[in-house]
Amino acid sequence: MSIRTATLERKTAETAIKLVLNLDGKGKGVIDSGIGFFDHMLNLMTAHGLFDLTLVCDGDLEVDGHHSVEDIGIALGQAFKQAIGDKKGIRRYGTFYLPMDEALAFVSLDISGRPFLVYDGGEMAPMIGGYDSELTEEFLRAFAFNAGITLHVKVLYGTNSHHKVEAIFKGLGHALREALSKDPRVEGIPSTKGTL
Repeated sequence: MSIRTATLERKTAETAIKLVLNLDGKGKGVIDSGIGFFDHMLNLMTAHGLFDLTLVCDGDLEVDGHHSVEDIGIALGQAFKQAIGDKKGIRRYGTFYLPMDEALAFVSLDISGRPFLVYDGGEMAPMIGGYDSELTEEFLRAFAFNAGITLHVKVLYGTNSHHKVEAIFKGLGHALREALSKDPRVEGIPSTKGTL
């Protein structure tokens, strides 16, 4: 099996990001975005996706968390695209329902090369710890568009904002894990067009 890894550095006037990604890991995350709740979410996504991810972001948190969260989405999406490689033999599609106590999230994706996001997180508290809940959509959009993934995310119900966002990130990890897994019956690119 080919090695599906990526190492990436991204620097702007607002953030400096370094990351190492292994798609065929054991779910180990060493993550420091400067935003505790977001670190927790990325660690959960990594653990449930069985990726290994080392990520450090030095961002302008004195402004707010927007640039850091969005830029991490961009960098992580680029790393996923690089690590996925030619897409030969992958299942391509992944769908997962994730219950988190009273909350239930649905995540469905296609590693299609056609980036798109449909997001319905429902009503959320404005802040979860030091994390602006609106940034969940910003992260997902940046990630999907830079990874070349069609991504649909919906919180079906729930009352606790922490649980809703946690269900989204865990569900995303599982859906990616399913879509990126190899199917020995798939020969070449999993598309009738012959390309993704």
